[in-house]
Amino acid sequence: MPGKILVTEKLAAGPLEDLRTQGFEVDVRLGLSPEELRRIIGGYAALIVRSATKVNRELLDAATNMIVVGRAGTGVDNIDVPYCTEKGIVVVNTPTANTMAAAELTVGLIYALFRNICLADRLVRQGDFRRNLMTGSELTDKKAALVGLGRIGSTVAEKLRGVGMDVIAYDPYVATERFERLKIERCESLEGMLPRADVVSIHMPLTPDTVNMIGAKELALCRPGVRVVNAARGGLIDETALYEALVSGHVAGAALDVLAEEPNYNLPPEKQTFDHPLLHLPNVIYMPHLGASTYEAQNRVGEGVADAVAGTLRGEMVSAVNLPGITAAEAIRPYISLAEKLGAIYYQSGNHGLDWVEVAYSGSLLGEETGLLTLSVLKGILTPITDQRLNFVNIRANVEELGIKVTEKKDPEQDVFENLIRVTFGSGSEELCVSGTIFARDREMLVSFYGYTMDFELCPYVLAIHNNDVPGIIGQVGTILGNAGVNIASMHWSRKLDRGRAQAFVGIDTPISEELYRNLTEIEGVIRVSRLFF
Repeated sequence: MPGKILVTEKLAAGPLEDLRTQGFEVDVRLGLSPEELRRIIGGYAALIVRSATKVNRELLDAATNMIVVGRAGTGVDNIDVPYCTEKGIVVVNTPTANTMAAAELTVGLIYALFRNICLADRLVRQGDFRRNLMTGSELTDKKAALVGLGRIGSTVAEKLRGVGMDVIAYDPYVATERFERLKIERCESLEGMLPRADVVSIHMPLTPDTVNMIGAKELALCRPGVRVVNAARGGLIDETALYEALVSGHVAGAALDVLAEEPNYNLPPEKQTFDHPLLHLPNVIYMPHLGASTYEAQNRVGEGVADAVAGTLRGEMVSAVNLPGITAAEAIRPYISLAEKLGAIYYQSGNHGLDWVEVAYSGSLLGEETGLLTLSVLKGILTPITDQRLNFVNIRANVEELGIKVTEKKDPEQDVFENLIRVTFGSGSEELCVSGTIFARDREMLVSFYGYTMDFELCPYVLAIHNNDVPGIIGQVGTILGNAGVNIASMHWSRKLDRGRAQAFVGIDTPISEELYRNLTEIEGVIRVSRLFF
C-alpha cells in the first residue's frame, strides 16, 4: 500500500483511526509553518487539510511523492488545483458532508433574526426583561429569497417551506427542472427577486463573478425591514454597503457565519486582535464560521475525505475535484473496469508501438458521457508499459507525451449487444480491435479479439493462446496446466476457418511460472502465448 498520509489540521479521530486500521501510516502534525511543511512534505503520498493550509506551487514542488490532496470540507480555495492537475495529483474534497449542518444553521439564523433570539439573550443577561423590546415576527407566510439553489440552498428551501414560508430563488446555473421538482418559483434576475423578499439568504460559491454580488444597489432594491443571511462564503456581500444599510435601518438585521476576512479561530481571547465594524452593531448576529461545526458533520467530513484519500492511494476511481464528471458517473461506473481491461490487452498480448486509438460506444452507452471510460481505456493501455504513477488526472498527458492520437465516437449501428465498447488500436497500417460488453450488471465479457468472435468472461489471470487450428492443442494445454496444479477457471476457443488459426482465452486461478509459460509456448502448433493480468 503506497505512501504515508500527513494531516495538518484537526480532523475527527475516528476516520484517522480507520485509515490506520486499513494499514496506512498517518501522521498528524498541527500548526506547521509553511517552511516546516515544505521541508517534510516530500516523504508523504497524501496530504489532508482543511481551509488554513495553503497548498500552493511552492509546497507542491516540494511534494515529490504526492498522489492525492484531500480537503476536509467543501471549498478548495486554499489549493492550487490547476497545478495539482499539471503534476498529476488528485484533489478530493467532501462537498456534501456538511450540507445538513450548513442548511440547519441557516434556518436557525433566520429564526434568530425574526424572533430576536440573540437580542433577547443579550438584554436579559444585562438585567433588562422588557419584553416589548424583544418582540419578533413569525416565519409563516413570509417570503424567503434564496440566492443560489445548489445542495445547501435546496435543503434550506425544503426546510423553510416546511415551516410555512414562501420560497423563491435565483440561480442562473441551475436547470428549471430542479426548481419545478422543489416547487420553488424561479426568478430570472436579482432585480426582480429582491424587492419581494422578507429575508434574503445567500448560497453561492465565491467566484470572480459573485464577489460582492449583494452590494449597495442590490440592498437598495430590497423592501425596508428586510433581513439578510450569509452562511455561504465571505465576500459575497459588500460588507461596507451592508453596514450602512443596517445603520440606516433599511436592513432590519443580518446574520453572518462568514466574513471576507475572518479571525484566527485558534487564538484565545487575550491574544485575539480581530475586529470588524459589523460586530459592533446590535442588529447583527455573527457566528465564527460554524456552518460545518456539528459533531455529525465533522464525522462525515472526516470519513468522506479519509475514504477518498484511501481509495485514491489504492488506485480506485474516486470523485475528484480535478476530474469533472465522476460525481455524475453512476450510469457508466460499471463499465470503467471493463474499459481499462480492454485497453490493457494490447501491449500484454505482444504488440509493439501504437500510433492511434479509437474508442467507440454503442447501445445504452450512446446517451452517456463517456469521457471517463476513454480515460480508463488509456490507463489500461499504459499501465503495462510504464512505472510511472498513473491516474485519471494525468493519464491524458502521459498518452500525449507518447504521441498517441486518441479519438472517441458513438456508433448507433450496432444492435447485437445492449451495450458495447470497441477499442481499435492502430500501428502503421495495421489495425487490431477488441470489444467488450457487460451482462447482468457485473459480468465483464470479451466478445471480440483481433478478428475472433469471443464469449469470455474476463478474470484476473488469463492466458491468450494463438495457435494453428489442429487437433490436440486444447488437450495439451489442459494437461500441462493440470500437471502443474494450475486450476482452469474458464476457457473459450474461437477459430477462423479460412486461415486455419484459432484463438483461446483461458482463465486461471493463479499466475503461471516462467517454466510453465515456456512449456506452453513449446506445444507444437502454438504460435503465441500471452499472459494477461487484469
